[in-house]
Amino acid sequence: MDQTTTLVIGAIAALLTAFFGWRGALPPNFVKGPRLIPYRFLMLLSAAALLMMVVHLANLHGIETGNNRR
Repeated sequence: MDQTTTLVIGAIAALLTAFFGWRGALPPNFVKGPRLIPYRFLMLLSAAALLMMVVHLANLHGIETGNNRR
């Protein structure tokens, strides 16, 4: 993946993380019933995707991550 694609996916993941965090922090509405979408888990997944994009962006700029043993 090139830098532009990585930045676009990272921006989408950041927006989704913020949205899911906001929705997951709302108090439950007992009149409507239980929430059927696990917003906190989706926030965790999108934050993990954002972290992977940040690491990939660092690798694109020459910063070596990971284990150097081969």
